[in-house]
Amino acid sequence: MARFQAGVEQLRERGYDVEVGRPSYSRRGYLSGSDAERLDELNAYLRRSDVKMLIAARGGYGSLRLLEGIDYDAARAHPKLVVGYSDITALHLALYEHAGLPGLSGPMVGVEWDQPEAASERLFWALARGDTPDPLLGPGGESLQPVREGTIDGVLLGGNLATIVRLLGTPYLPSLDGAILFVEDVGEEPYRIDAMFAQLHLSGLLDRLGGLVLGGFTDCEPADDLPSLSLNDIFDHYLSTAPYPVARGLVYGHFPVKNTVPVGVRGRLRVNSDSARLSVLEPVVDGR
Repeated sequence: MARFQAGVEQLRERGYDVEVGRPSYSRRGYLSGSDAERLDELNAYLRRSDVKMLIAARGGYGSLRLLEGIDYDAARAHPKLVVGYSDITALHLALYEHAGLPGLSGPMVGVEWDQPEAASERLFWALARGDTPDPLLGPGGESLQPVREGTIDGVLLGGNLATIVRLLGTPYLPSLDGAILFVEDVGEEPYRIDAMFAQLHLSGLLDRLGGLVLGGFTDCEPADDLPSLSLNDIFDHYLSTAPYPVARGLVYGHFPVKNTVPVGVRGRLRVNSDSARLSVLEPVVDGR
């Protein structure tokens, strides 16, 4: 809670009028209150025309439990920027699918905003004010690395890989046909990453993408003394013959210094034999 309060103060110091939804956050197991409390809080803000941005307190688990009860009509009528990553991937994709609402997969109040990192913060505010970087470089100027050549324009969709896989077969995953999918994950051993890519492949989804960008896969090493494929082995198995451009090295994931990535706007992925470039073609706040 101390980090959350520090993050709120950092945003206020930047001149923003910050309103905290509930005066206190009760704990219900691994959730910050009951589903009804969390859903009421979210919908109350989605229904307000004076609120311009919703920034998640943190990730974890629980957004999937809310998807059936979200007021998507209100989200469409009063568009606003929803910010977060990890578990918030479920909200981003559902809001885009049912309300056409783009978002930012970026820093959360109780995780990054208590001690914001300067380069990452600059990238976030640039996108939040409607910039369209070409290319989208990492906070240290990092470029993508090529995996499969090609060029594609498509909608940028993605986030946490495990959350995306959990949305398969539900009405809350947008069509990824022709999309530029970006993915990251944390704390998943290689065999679990393998299983997730296998599920994407067996569902046919992996073959229908327009392009794919691999972000950070942190703390994904195999348990000690257990035989394992490497992540490179897994990515090569599923992507070495992909009929679309693939790049890796997006500085995005579960670590403090990283990119913010827009969700639900058009981008362009260009990959040749020695370079790769991801460009944002549309602002996330256009028309707001």
